[in-house]
Amino acid sequence: MRRSRLTTLALSVATSLGAMLAFAVPAQAAATDRYVALGDSYASGVGADSYTAESGSCQRSTNAYPALYNANIHPASYRSVACSGATTTDVVNNQLSALSSTTTLVSVTIGGNDVGFSSIMTTCVLQGETQCVAAVQAAEDKARAQLSGLLANVYNGIRTRAPSARVVVVGYPVFYQLGTLCAGLSATSRAKINEGINLVDDITRSAAGSAGFTFADVRSIFVGHQLCSYGTKWLHALNYLNIGISYHPTAAGQSGGYYPVFRNAAG
Repeated sequence: MRRSRLTTLALSVATSLGAMLAFAVPAQAAATDRYVALGDSYASGVGADSYTAESGSCQRSTNAYPALYNANIHPASYRSVACSGATTTDVVNNQLSALSSTTTLVSVTIGGNDVGFSSIMTTCVLQGETQCVAAVQAAEDKARAQLSGLLANVYNGIRTRAPSARVVVVGYPVFYQLGTLCAGLSATSRAKINEGINLVDDITRSAAGSAGFTFADVRSIFVGHQLCSYGTKWLHALNYLNIGISYHPTAAGQSGGYYPVFRNAAG
């Protein structure tokens, strides 16, 4: 009976140790990762303050999700070349060179500027509902016609330069919570803007899947923290004194929204 109990105990300990080792593998992998972050202002951290001097007009923040991953996980190496205003063409021409055959983890947030996020929001704020709806519709038409191909160019470039890397494609949050009392844009404009963002995210998710990449969807985690929500806002509203941060995540949006979703997807 004692031998049986000892055998059972030994098996239990072995099972527990095996589980512990299994959970330890991702952390060990992360510690040896060579991580490169690509993308636009949502990846560089515009709106999150604490911009690094070396990044200049690219406005890379120490509060952006790639920098938070570096600070918390401590990969073997880290470099962010994400830049405010970047399009898919900018990533291909100016950012992919940061990758190499030794890169093991890549994140990328891109596509919004290709369909004109910033100009659409300016139109919506300054020109009213009719022009807003028309601007979003034009962007949706462009996204349906072109975005998949533009993203495929980026993803093919990533895979060519970093053939062994895990690649996480990180999406965009939907800006507005609907059905609440909210000053500013009309309910119709807010709903149309959300529709456009959802389309871009859905196209991006499909393109990422086709490339064999992981899509990190931040839309759900931002619910309750969007503009017009009753919770703590994780997005900047229109700011006439600093127009560039408008509709971008705050530091809390990066740390509470983007970072945990990316961390989970990165493994």
